[in-house]
Amino acid sequence: MMNRLADIRNEYKKGILQPESLLENPFEQFEKWMSEALEVKCNEPTAMTIATVDGENMPNCRIVLLKDVCDGGFVFFTNYNSQKGVELHEQSKAALNFFWPELERQVRIRGVIEKVSAQKSDDYFQSRPRESQLGAWASDQSEIVTDGQELLNKYEHLNVKYQDKLIPRPAHWGGYIVKALTVEFWQGRANRMHDRFQYFYENDHWQIRQFAP
Repeated sequence: MMNRLADIRNEYKKGILQPESLLENPFEQFEKWMSEALEVKCNEPTAMTIATVDGENMPNCRIVLLKDVCDGGFVFFTNYNSQKGVELHEQSKAALNFFWPELERQVRIRGVIEKVSAQKSDDYFQSRPRESQLGAWASDQSEIVTDGQELLNKYEHLNVKYQDKLIPRPAHWGGYIVKALTVEFWQGRANRMHDRFQYFYENDHWQIRQFAP
């Protein structure tokens, strides 16, 4: 099997990224690329890997969904008591990665993280499907489950409790924003000669530098 895995490779030929084509602001460049990902119907275009570290500096990563780009950062929502929430409380730095294989592109973000306002979390929570709202109450995310049926029973109890009622946002659930310090745009190229350009904030404005692939 390992020999077969080692033989898997693709040539990237779908695009090219040149300095003159980059917009001055990384968030405008990100919006451009996101629009193109949506246009070609990339699978899960808002899915992003978020990497954190625990108290022993052991890294963790998982997929979350981007819900907004604003105020110099990237917004997602989760359970504050989850493993990622605990780690972000202890170490308020994170890295994000988007991968759009249909376009042979990646975007990598590194930054500091903080909670969004309670109002923004409330507004987004109320926009979610009712089933997702109930799930946020029912699931003690990242906790060990000893009885799966008990978890389902809890969900059904909440379903009855909030029948025909507004479901409030749990205090332990809400949004984070990753305030970007660097944003890198990666375009796959033939012969592994990929294009990599990183925006970094220095002297009160965004600057761009190119990295070898």
